[in-house]
Amino acid sequence: MFRAIRHWFDPTEVNEVGTAPDYRFSLANERTFLAWIRTGLALIGGGLAVAAFVPPLRWPHVREGIAIALLLLGAAFTLRAADHWASCERAMRLGQPLPRSRFPATLALVIGAGAVLLLVLVITNGLR
Repeated sequence: MFRAIRHWFDPTEVNEVGTAPDYRFSLANERTFLAWIRTGLALIGGGLAVAAFVPPLRWPHVREGIAIALLLLGAAFTLRAADHWASCERAMRLGQPLPRSRFPATLALVIGAGAVLLLVLVITNGLR
């Protein structure tokens, strides 16, 4: 695990592997990384907004649970972004296929399920 984390913070190690790819591919990889970081920051901001501005709900601690879930999802996004960037950069330098990831599909399912749960909470809270 620490070896993977070292790949995130030590660009010289990435540059020593294989041959340099076309710079456009490296820049595209970096843009994807930044998009994932922006999404992670948005989730973290959403978690903080829920904790600070959403009034208490009918059920105790639901608001805090939603805030914590958003904060954890944002943290997972940012960590996954760093890992995906390093893995893709390494694969490009070695001429290997880009790594496949189940993270986007899993994330879509989690966010979809969360949206349905929030919809149920909003409807039931409005009916009281």
